[in-house]
Amino acid sequence: MAKDRFVEVYSQGVTNVEKIVVDTQTGVNYMLASSTLTAGCGISVLVDADGKPIVTPVG
Repeated sequence: MAKDRFVEVYSQGVTNVEKIVVDTQTGVNYMLASSTLTAGCGISVLVDADGKPIVTPVG
């Protein structure tokens, strides 16, 4: 079976949910935010103080 492309490494909230997911091929971290109250969802690359993507070493 193939390895999942994205893995969840952090989650908080019940109604307003924030999750951090990591791309297992590139190591890039993404923030996923969703709200059941507004039925909205968004995703964004997480960046450091210099504006560079946060990358988790993959291996």
